[in-house]
Amino acid sequence: MSKDHDRIELLVSEKRVKLHFFEPSKRKIWTVVGKGKEHWVDPDDCFCSCPGFYFGSINGKNTCYHLDSIQFAKNRNKVEQIIFSDDEFSDFISGLISDL
Repeated sequence: MSKDHDRIELLVSEKRVKLHFFEPSKRKIWTVVGKGKEHWVDPDDCFCSCPGFYFGSINGKNTCYHLDSIQFAKNRNKVEQIIFSDDEFSDFISGLISDL
């Protein structure tokens, strides 16, 4: 098994792949808690806020293990879903941006 595959399995088994679901708007924000930091991930647009994705994209790589972990978790129905009210959306986004 590859190093990334081991990382992905660990992220999923420790419930660090999270779908933040806001109601009633049904907005979704994905995050993956990596090495001590929570990364914003957009699997539909193939984006991750981690440095590995940024530097990899410069070299033509279009994914990182955070993005891959979302698909792995979805395939195994192991996504940690957290429900929020739409009233919490602004504060959530502010907190997410401040961590970047």
